[in-house]
Amino acid sequence: MAGSGEPAVRSRARLTTLLVDASTGALGAAGAHVAGVYLRSSTPGLLRLAVLVGLPGPLFRPWWRLHVGRPFPVADAYRLGVQVVLSNATDTVRRYPQFAAGLPFPFGSVHVPVPGGTEPLGVLTVLRPAATDTVDDLLDRELLARLAEGLGAELLALADGDEAVIAWDGEPHCVRPPATRPAQARVGRFTWDPETSAVHPDDRLYALLGLDPAEFAGTGPALADAVSPAEAHRILAALRDAGAGKPPAAPLDVWSAEGTPRLVDLAPATEAREASLVAGTVFDPGPGASADGAADMLPQGVFCLDRLGLLVYVNAAAARMAGRERAWLLGRPLWEAMPWLGGPPYDDHLRSALLSQEPVHVHVRRPAVGRAATGGGDWLALSVHPGPDILTCTLVPASHVDAPAEPSSEAPAEAEPHTPEDSVPGDHSLTPLYRPIALAIALTDAVTARQVSAVVMQELLPAFGGRRLAIYLLQDRHLYLAWETGFPQGFLSPFEGVGLDAHLPGVETLTTGRPIFFESMQQLAATYPGIPLDAEEGARAFLPLIASGRPVGSCILGFDRSRSFSTEEQTVLTALAGLIAHAMEKAQRYDTEAALARGLQQALLPRRLSAHPQVETAGRYLPGTQGMDVGGDWYDVVEAGDGLALVIGDVQGHGVQAAATMGQLRSAVRAFALGDRPPDEVLSGTNHLLIDLDPGQFASCCYVRLDPATGQARAARAGHPPPLLRRPDGRTEILDIPGGVVLGVDPCAQYPVTDLRLEPDAILALYTDGLVERPGADIDDGITALRLALARAGGVAGRRGGRSLAGVADRITATARHAVDRPDDVALLLATRRTPHRR
Repeated sequence: MAGSGEPAVRSRARLTTLLVDASTGALGAAGAHVAGVYLRSSTPGLLRLAVLVGLPGPLFRPWWRLHVGRPFPVADAYRLGVQVVLSNATDTVRRYPQFAAGLPFPFGSVHVPVPGGTEPLGVLTVLRPAATDTVDDLLDRELLARLAEGLGAELLALADGDEAVIAWDGEPHCVRPPATRPAQARVGRFTWDPETSAVHPDDRLYALLGLDPAEFAGTGPALADAVSPAEAHRILAALRDAGAGKPPAAPLDVWSAEGTPRLVDLAPATEAREASLVAGTVFDPGPGASADGAADMLPQGVFCLDRLGLLVYVNAAAARMAGRERAWLLGRPLWEAMPWLGGPPYDDHLRSALLSQEPVHVHVRRPAVGRAATGGGDWLALSVHPGPDILTCTLVPASHVDAPAEPSSEAPAEAEPHTPEDSVPGDHSLTPLYRPIALAIALTDAVTARQVSAVVMQELLPAFGGRRLAIYLLQDRHLYLAWETGFPQGFLSPFEGVGLDAHLPGVETLTTGRPIFFESMQQLAATYPGIPLDAEEGARAFLPLIASGRPVGSCILGFDRSRSFSTEEQTVLTALAGLIAHAMEKAQRYDTEAALARGLQQALLPRRLSAHPQVETAGRYLPGTQGMDVGGDWYDVVEAGDGLALVIGDVQGHGVQAAATMGQLRSAVRAFALGDRPPDEVLSGTNHLLIDLDPGQFASCCYVRLDPATGQARAARAGHPPPLLRRPDGRTEILDIPGGVVLGVDPCAQYPVTDLRLEPDAILALYTDGLVERPGADIDDGITALRLALARAGGVAGRRGGRSLAGVADRITATARHAVDRPDDVALLLATRRTPHRR
């Protein structure tokens, strides 16, 4: 945040309070346990998580930063200014596969923009249990919107004109959610007689289960139903086994009627006279459990976490397994107190329990290190039972529960030193778990070298705390810079076009195929004496970009401070380099085909439009910027008898094939037009030609035959958007021209002809759908917006206050021309008749 001193501290505290209040308010509106707020950062295009309620921040570090252009629900809510509601995992996978890949758990979410003037200030996000269909009936969307609006107003008031005050550049502030259950563990005991099924609870069990001693039936079935109605059959079966001398090796994990976890431990009674009795303990965990010694009598390890991942209870057995005193363990994060429960895949299991609210059962390896060793490294069975506020966990020696014979992987005994710029405890486990998936999915949408490089910058650098990136591509045995960020201006210029014989790490990593890691700049300088350095402090990683055995280039990652690279990190970075190499190779093929298609299309589009003394025309074409950016849009003006033919069309698809088909159709339409054929015959003839040329290919087209002297016109459409007409007085309308199906589908298709009149100084606009169609929006809304833009564009030259027709065309296409992501190509053709006195 901007500013310093006491006022800045007060502003920061006030900002944090506002964000926490809004987040906790959203919990109730959405029936959720997790909420947070993303705010704009001082870095353009970057949102940062400012407050997180109900989740441990370190476990969700990959989602601390989000670029507004990435395909994530938070980014869409911010960029589009609309609520994004995801009911469940199926809905999330369908709409946001990259987001779902990083958090593959059954949960739903709601993302609400926080308004702030011309663009949102941030996004209020809520994570909630998954719903079968829609969450609309389970949450108050209007209340969420009001919360976001109120937060936006409070933030603007706090900023008082300086929005830098409410920019967030630090780590998120993590807060516990408001408690919804008593923060006190309760333990009760009972005895059960297998012969009579009689149960004798103690007073504490009556209180724990809410039983009235006068009304309790005093039988095994009655007790089992009171402890866990849904799993009473399991409790009864365990009682019978215990009565037969085979008590369960581990406490039973069951759920109360309120949905909270409980443990039931059974063992033979110790009284000599009652050797056949079964003694039972019912344990309802909570932060205050250490006040009661009953849980310490359990042979299994029991510990409890709050929703920030902090240990709030540890019984004696769990403390022994951790190799620490309970006083030391309490209040510490799990990954610090029991590091062998951190790292892949255990972080992922904990995320699953926190988000999905479903129990998790997994085997863990406790290493033979330090005080944690009790007879060498061994396997334990870990169960995690999430509740509204507390996660109850049990640890049982795996020898009692079928330990895995051949484990596929082991948890790391001790985390290797890892000190990136933004490191936090446990974060070393997140990079290998999440980033390869996210990078792989993100790269599937990148088709140009520039797009690939941008994805690498957004997904790879934040994961490892990097600040510098350079990507070189191989061409004619020389390396050329394709992308750079973070390096001093001009520093990389001397390395442009270096040959493969140069003694440089960026060259040698490619020629040897091995990554090269330098933990400090001094180590780099010692290995390559005389090499120019861009900084005195830092670390560097040089990665070879090799796809299917073919060299593609090299990638350089730079870090501001010295750091080590663990074996795991080196492995992951090398694998990521392979993903980047394949994406770059694909991008190079794309660039080659795109260049060919662009050349073909430029050759096929008209170099000049046919002119007439009484008619002025203007055409514009803009290629798409997403995917193959050359399509089949075209326009033309052709002499037709003593008049002019105005034509616009759009061939399905993109690339060389679409451009070639466009050229054939344009030639066919010109031939028909030069013969002055009626509009319906022109479209019918072109339709038959397309069916003969390429069955399965289709195109839309609009053809207008204009008489310049009278302004009379005849028009026909084949599946094309309707023309627009701006009258001399500024009134603009959508012309109602009945149309036929697109060309190339039905050989018997008919194309009705409509008579029009173009008054002097009126403007006729023909266009393709790329100018009016947007993903997720109705095309009719786009046509209406274009009509309004044409109305505002003003009259043509010669009228007072008017513009040239070329200027009108430029103004109409200005928004599309400056769009960063243009999913389709755009064609526009304008025509106007000059008044008789104009020259």
